[in-house]
Amino acid sequence: MAVKIRMTRMGRRHRPFFRINAVESREPRDGRILEKLGHYDPIEKDPAKQIVLNSERVRYWLDNGAIPSDTVSQILLRHGIKTKYAEVKTARLAKARAIAVSKGKLFNKAQKIAAQKEVEAAEEKAKAEAEAKEKAEQEKTKAEEEKAKAQAEAKEKAEAEKKAKAQTEEKAKAGAEAQTDAKAEEKTKAAASKEGEPQTEEKAEAEKKAKAQAEEKAKAEAESKAEAETEEETKPEAASEEGEPRTDEKAETESEEKAEPQAEEKTES
Repeated sequence: MAVKIRMTRMGRRHRPFFRINAVESREPRDGRILEKLGHYDPIEKDPAKQIVLNSERVRYWLDNGAIPSDTVSQILLRHGIKTKYAEVKTARLAKARAIAVSKGKLFNKAQKIAAQKEVEAAEEKAKAEAEAKEKAEQEKTKAEEEKAKAQAEAKEKAEAEKKAKAQTEEKAKAGAEAQTDAKAEEKTKAAASKEGEPQTEEKAEAEKKAKAQAEEKAKAEAESKAEAETEEETKPEAASEEGEPRTDEKAETESEEKAEPQAEEKTES
């Protein structure tokens, strides 16, 4: 009959407690035990109280061929109890580890976890680098777009300013031309009005002179008529007969006097 020294889980959920028992190898996990050899309490904070063993009975069962489990072997090593099975297993594990290292393979769970962490770290690093690169490219593209946009806006602004300046110059030029034309027109009108003033004055003087001559002529006629009437009244009929040729002479004289002003008016005009 083969005897094993192994642990049986006790306690409750989240509060494990293990008993170290000597059981037959054919018994199930919770089967009948041969002897209780100690207990292991992983929750206990005091390392001296975590493991309690009956060393004499443990050595008894080991001397009689009992085979400890891997966990029990480690617990026994902590208490200074070495077994040939533990030594053989340690040598076998060292040999397997050396073979795995020579082939570049992972040997135990810890190495697998460490390798997995290294892979994850490498992946995270590569991902971070890719994100940083993508972000840098996006920022570069954004900066280029902003630069192109700024250049386009500056170009449009310069063109608008140039166009506005050209329009302002055209307006100023048109205004200057209009002012020049207005001044020239005013000058022409002034010159025309200046030229017309002497003609008007001369015309007014000629009219005034003609009017004075007409008044003088009318006055002379009235005086000559009054004198004639006076002579007619004072002189007798004989004198009137003798005065017929004088009347003819007077008529000739009046016609000559009348012709003289007309000739003067023609000359002045």
